[in-house]
Amino acid sequence: MTTLRETAEAFSGHRFRDAYAALPPDIRWTRIGQRVVTGRQSVVDACEATLAELATTTIEFTRFVVVADDNAAAVDVIGRYVDADGTTSVVSSCDVYEFRDGMVTAITSYAVELDPATQG
Repeated sequence: MTTLRETAEAFSGHRFRDAYAALPPDIRWTRIGQRVVTGRQSVVDACEATLAELATTTIEFTRFVVVADDNAAAVDVIGRYVDADGTTSVVSSCDVYEFRDGMVTAITSYAVELDPATQG
């Protein structure tokens, strides 16, 4: 059995498929500055699209900090993404998870791109 903390870690680490079982039909994923995705299938579709985009990308997490309890979790991440042609981007993100009855009821994601040259 996967804990909610492990579910949050999986989702924030782009291991989305490990988190799908904990997404209820009415899940709401708010991506600040982008769009709100509502409903399990819509969230799964968004995750699968992200996985397809990242298929040829190498990801290294230089920071991965999780704080969690029975009601919520926050995952603070810095990831270095290198695509097939060598283009590098670095993203700092924080995902805030809300839990109820063993399920993830809401995710709020904040992300900002950093300058790869300053992110060793």
